[in-house]
Parts: sequence; structure tokens; C-alpha cells
Amino acid sequence: MTAGDAFPPIVELDLKGLKCPLPALRTRKALAGAAAGTRLVVTCTDPMAVIDIPHVAQETGATLEARTVQQGLLTFILRKAG
Repeated sequence: MTAGDAFPPIVELDLKGLKCPLPALRTRKALAGAAAGTRLVVTCTDPMAVIDIPHVAQETGATLEARTVQQGLLTFILRKAG
């Protein structure tokens, strides 16, 4: 990494308590407004997000870098294509 390189921006999206389809819709909107290379960290509690968020990533061309489920809290890390 050179002095001119910068870390990609990280956007945290707290969607806890929202029910389907809101987590997917808000994730899609956040990805649409983000710069290429941005990492989006999405936290939610809706069990349907296990299906919906990876589907949003696939549809938008984003990369699903990580997914964790811990005590009902789902966390996804997406990177916007660029």
C-alpha cells in the first residue's frame, strides 16, 4: 500500500427491529448511493434477511464478504462493485 492509497469507506447500516422487506430495501438504497469499493456493514434482526441480503448483493453486483448470525443478530458485510 502506498501513501496515496486510502482505505475504502465503511458505511454502517443499523436495521435492527425492521421487518421484511425493509432491511433489503434499505440495503439496496444504501448500495445505490455508495461509492465503488465502499464496504457496507448491515446489522438486522429479521430472520428473512439471511435470504434477502445475499439476494440484494447478487442482484446489485456487490460482493458478500461476510455473514454472521449470533443470538438473533445478523451482520452482513457487503462491498460495492467498482
